Amino acid sequence: MYNQSRVVIENISPLINSGVLPVRSIVDEAVPVSADILGDGHDIVAACLCFKHEREKKWKEIRMLPSENDRWHASFVVEKQGFYRYKIQGWIDPGLNWQHGIGRKLEDGQHVNSELLEGAEILEGLLESVSRDEKTFLADCVTSFRHPGAYDKAVHMAVSEQLHQLLVKYPTKPLFNETAEFDVYVDRLKARFSTWYEFFPRSASETEGQHGTFKDCLRLLPRVAAMGFDTLYFPPIHPIGEVNRKGKNNTTNAQPGDVGSTWGIGSKDGGHKDIHPQLGTVADFKKVVKAAEKLGIEIAMDFALQAAPDHPWVEEHPEWFKWRPDGTVQYAENPPKKYQDILPIYFESKDWKNLWKEMLDTALYWVEECGIRVFRVDNPHTKPFYFWGWLIAEVKKKHPDVLFLSEAFTKPKVMHQLAKQGFTQSYTYFTWRNSKQELIEYLEELTKTDQRYFFRPNFWPNTPDINPWSLQGGNEAIHLSRYFLAATLSSNTGIYGPVYEFMESAALPGREEYLDSEKFQIRHWDWEKENKLTTLISKINHIRKEQRSLQQTNNIEFLSVENDQLLAYYKFSDDRADETMMIVNLDPYYAQNGWVQLPLQSMGIHPGHRVTVTDLITGSSYHWDKEWNFVELHPALPFHLFKISK
Repeated sequence: MYNQSRVVIENISPLINSGVLPVRSIVDEAVPVSADILGDGHDIVAACLCFKHEREKKWKEIRMLPSENDRWHASFVVEKQGFYRYKIQGWIDPGLNWQHGIGRKLEDGQHVNSELLEGAEILEGLLESVSRDEKTFLADCVTSFRHPGAYDKAVHMAVSEQLHQLLVKYPTKPLFNETAEFDVYVDRLKARFSTWYEFFPRSASETEGQHGTFKDCLRLLPRVAAMGFDTLYFPPIHPIGEVNRKGKNNTTNAQPGDVGSTWGIGSKDGGHKDIHPQLGTVADFKKVVKAAEKLGIEIAMDFALQAAPDHPWVEEHPEWFKWRPDGTVQYAENPPKKYQDILPIYFESKDWKNLWKEMLDTALYWVEECGIRVFRVDNPHTKPFYFWGWLIAEVKKKHPDVLFLSEAFTKPKVMHQLAKQGFTQSYTYFTWRNSKQELIEYLEELTKTDQRYFFRPNFWPNTPDINPWSLQGGNEAIHLSRYFLAATLSSNTGIYGPVYEFMESAALPGREEYLDSEKFQIRHWDWEKENKLTTLISKINHIRKEQRSLQQTNNIEFLSVENDQLLAYYKFSDDRADETMMIVNLDPYYAQNGWVQLPLQSMGIHPGHRVTVTDLITGSSYHWDKEWNFVELHPALPFHLFKISK
């Protein structure tokens, strides 16, 4: 614990769980690191940030710079996927300390012959490290410092910027202090920027009342691509249990012909490594995956670790389930919801090692057999945290491109822990954040706290499980504004369709659940239908692909606007080369207007400088040369998406 170093390094950021778990980043992102670094007395403190990729042997160094109150900062760019390591070094720098001291004495009119001799000794220690040209300069310094007749030249060289830069470039680090090493895990870009679309393959048929197939899904892929989605998520595609099968609208007793819940996985036709026979074969599924890839779409599979009572696991591995004294198994519950058609996995089983291995083998099967690189994980919060940490790490060891979306609408710290354990993205509370204040507070929490370093939000206005109050009976304007908010506040977004774009919002009385839910029955859709929502959703999605400021979540600033029904925010890419401004009317029934304040300081411009804002939705341009500017939005088109040109 104790050493001779005179430098203290503490309050390091970012750290997840005190550095036990890795910070999350994306290829080509800068990782900002800061710490309190201080030394005793008045000597010059120096510090550097050291980093390397897991496959590199040599550390790279970046000098840290001080700001107020002994807080030091630096950042490094992560260029490859996988783990990076970083640490901080701090030391009392003899070279800089000497140069600073001799400069102060010269300002005071003192002669510094002795100090020059001290400097010569310091510089001699650098001669073996520098380049040829640098060595010539340093050797001249050493000679001049020791030559009594070269005093004027010597003092000029001693305080020169050229010498200062060399002392910074080649530091001497006596008795340096060093932190522990900390991890950063780096994912591919899709972890930060993705646009999801969900539909049930069994509802993809052109013929009403007929079970859809993967061949039907092939027909729909161009529609998904044309709307600008890059991730197509299928609810479970496995055989569905027949024992305790649910009927339409979640009724307990299924009637003849009822297809059951896709999440009731497993039957005589197989389990988690099998395909529901009415959808097709593994070969058919592979065709969908490959055809989607050609259109720029990745297929996301549902990874739901639970079993129907007639799943093969129940007979082959009864120890993986918790049996009650009467010989039955307690079905899954999430009061007031009951899942009689699902048996929860017993993760406290004595056979847990084989259980975990089977879960891993299941994930790897779909990755290696069908090329799946994205999983949406059902109810991960009902399984052990450390199980997920292990499984995700094992998958990514072999296949670092694989991403995991956590479907856990639960307590905040539980959601956060799942993200810390390795989930790439997470569903969020956006679905229930409607007012201006709620939205601002939630985004500030996600983007201005340590959550930004491990929790990647994915904003969904609806899901098959959630028909929120705000959409029930909602008009076109509310559907438009909710998708716009999801797609521009967060860089990861998705919808459950075609329910969303067709504004199908009928609900079970008093519940945030869909009436005639596709979870329990086949629905027939007119997939050729187009409307204002399909048009504008497509427009928004394609704009997202073009504007880098919308491909990240964290660079956001909310703007002052004198109307509680108007929400305005400014987003920017890391290099500020792309800047956008969004203004949304939260009132779905009436026009709203107000004065929006431009973020002049953030934009790096002075009052009176003319800014051009071009609405990428309509193509209209406006020239603003004042800090406050008037806007009015009608429910017919309740938002502006401005590209800023300065």
